[in-house]
Amino acid sequence: MITTRTHAVRRAFAAVIAAGLLVGGLAACAPAADDASNEPIPAEGTDDGTTLTLWTRAPIERQAKLLVEAYNASHENQVELTVVPNDDYVAKVGAAAGSGGLPDLFAADIVYVPNWVEQGLFQDITAQVDGLDYKDDINQGHLSAGTVDGKEHVLPFVLDLSMLMWNKELFAEAGLDPEKAPATLSEFADAAKAVQDLGKPGVSGTSTGLNCGGCLVFTWFPSVWASGEQVLSDDGTESLLAGDAAQEVYNTWKDLEAAGAVAPGSADETGATWVAGFQEGKVGVMPFPATLLSGLDFEAGVAGIPGVDGGASTFVGGDGIGISKDSKQSAQAWNFLSWMMSEDAQVEVLAKDGNAVSRGDLAENTYASADPRQVTINQVAADGQTPVALNFQQAFNAPGSPWLTLVRNAVLEGTSTVDADNDEITAILGQ
Repeated sequence: MITTRTHAVRRAFAAVIAAGLLVGGLAACAPAADDASNEPIPAEGTDDGTTLTLWTRAPIERQAKLLVEAYNASHENQVELTVVPNDDYVAKVGAAAGSGGLPDLFAADIVYVPNWVEQGLFQDITAQVDGLDYKDDINQGHLSAGTVDGKEHVLPFVLDLSMLMWNKELFAEAGLDPEKAPATLSEFADAAKAVQDLGKPGVSGTSTGLNCGGCLVFTWFPSVWASGEQVLSDDGTESLLAGDAAQEVYNTWKDLEAAGAVAPGSADETGATWVAGFQEGKVGVMPFPATLLSGLDFEAGVAGIPGVDGGASTFVGGDGIGISKDSKQSAQAWNFLSWMMSEDAQVEVLAKDGNAVSRGDLAENTYASADPRQVTINQVAADGQTPVALNFQQAFNAPGSPWLTLVRNAVLEGTSTVDADNDEITAILGQ
């Protein structure tokens, strides 16, 4: 899930940039090739008993371990997995990039991928990706995040999606149809108010993190996309968050806040507990991370996040993965990546464990079909988006970011500064 980073991560990221480990000095890597012969990599890579190294961050440890264990059990190559605490990951990657010590494969939070690709940390795997028969079915948000100048560098590793979820019991108590998803932004707001009007102690209509930039992009951007508008320019250097659909999103939440339908504490929520109320059955309806669905102990409805007048979308977060610039075993590393995208890995490893798949053609797999909600998640994922910008972290996720300023001014302060605040986001994106 794309959440706001802790102060430690932000300090580490700033230190890495200041040290020049991620910015400048890293030449773009040549297309991946078999390092032993300098010949193009075979379509499925090479499985010859090589030991490969892989780094990932702690939030996706479960999925990473499942994939690595399944690969090691079925291949001669063996992958050694290193799981790094989330707060330490950026600094560790930056230090390794500067010293030529990156592992063969490493995953990256999708918001960092564009920057790290731009700095040459991943090898070009365009020829291999383009050779996959199912390339058009791979999640396009993750592919786009890793594409620079038409060259592809990463594949989806683990998807984390924002979906609209509602507590069916609370919906029924409020006189709402528990089997019917709110289809528009106003229907979402009406449902939240109906639950709030129950007057149940400790129960709120909806909830969010109004001091958590990552929470807000994860859950509010999809309403803009579902309305047929964009949040950023194609090159990621201009913010479009003063558009009509975005303004409707701000006004909707301003109205919910004024009506007392937003959970207490949301105004100060920085991301640590922003989903807790819904998990505890105390929130009626909210955009919520799909990866947490299986942990709910009540019946929840699931749908894409609606736009102003309908439609549905999702923020495709999670991690991408690629072959590092320092790997001397590209053919073997590609063997892991190509297997990772196979039906065997996507269905028999990820879907079997209740995770979203990264291929749209596998959305209605055996395991997902046992729970129609998982099919919905997979189908919406295929049409979701991932915003791409080199300075995304600074513009949106950082404490006191111009995005947070815009939201807090529009929703909590009621000031008419959206245009000016949007310009501040653009100024950061264009640096």
